[in-house]
Amino acid sequence: MLPFTRILCPTDFSEPSYAALKDAAELAGHFSAELLIIHVLPPVPVPYPYPEPTVYSSFDVALYQQEMTLFSQNTLKEVVAQKVSPPVRPLTTVVTGDAAQEIIRLAEQEQVDLIVIATHGQSGWRHFVFGSVAEKVVRLAPCPVLTIRAPREE
Repeated sequence: MLPFTRILCPTDFSEPSYAALKDAAELAGHFSAELLIIHVLPPVPVPYPYPEPTVYSSFDVALYQQEMTLFSQNTLKEVVAQKVSPPVRPLTTVVTGDAAQEIIRLAEQEQVDLIVIATHGQSGWRHFVFGSVAEKVVRLAPCPVLTIRAPREE
């Protein structure tokens, strides 16, 4: 298990995920580990089949998804430049799908030793409705998972 050689850190571009990224980068530097950073875009919901020509018929889903991917890749580059210090040089990826499933898929594919993920501290109906990506990753991950709790808002 130790030392870690490959660390995966998902980000949703939120402050809690930046805190997790900071810790993941620190661990990667300490262990001279490879750092992988993933951002998962949700799929674009499209009503199908189109009942008749509507506003949706002029909406190019593939183009929108491509633009969102490019935007996310550029944002990820900026985040890495601001939040990750040399000598750590992370590999980044942007994918579309269910966040927990894509994080687990990449962890398996890349044979990571550790996943560092933020928890947003949602509770009540938001947790019931949306679930918790971190919770699913902890349950299903093929490796240890370090959860970084979001700072409490005052």
